[in-house]
Amino acid sequence: MKLTRHAMTSLRYATAGFVLTLAAMGSVHLSAQILKGHDSKAPVNYAADRIELQDRQDRVVLSGNVDITQGNLRLQAARTTVEYTNTDTLKIQRITATGGVHVTRGTETANGNVAIYDFNKRVITLVGNVALRRNGDTLNGQRLTIDLATGVSSVDGKAGGASGGRVSGSFSVPG
Repeated sequence: MKLTRHAMTSLRYATAGFVLTLAAMGSVHLSAQILKGHDSKAPVNYAADRIELQDRQDRVVLSGNVDITQGNLRLQAARTTVEYTNTDTLKIQRITATGGVHVTRGTETANGNVAIYDFNKRVITLVGNVALRRNGDTLNGQRLTIDLATGVSSVDGKAGGASGGRVSGSFSVPG
């Protein structure tokens, strides 16, 4: 079958439109409200099998059964790096957790491969095999962003600049 120049151009535009639609669908955000009202100014408590202070780099590395709490928020992981500033007092800037990250607050849980808690932006981001559970509801994806200021969270089906990926889950229906 031979296509005319006009037919080829139309096919290119149609294909490009389809690809753009698929790309947009792959990054659709599914929002849910979790952690609304979390006090991100509350003291941070921690425990681990090993703690290493890297004073020149202004960070602390916690490893082995790391358990960090702030108010009613709990983060558990195999390893975390806590970055801070040291002017008049120590001020946490960021916590990066790796290795089976588990974040809980009440009946809400979120799991992922890596978590970053940015204290300045008041945002927690989980990346890689993310699973969010709240009561009987579930959300699964590759990236979860929790805005502690607004209480709004979004789950994305792809991580970083990766293409493809979908968000999946189930919502319970009242009986």
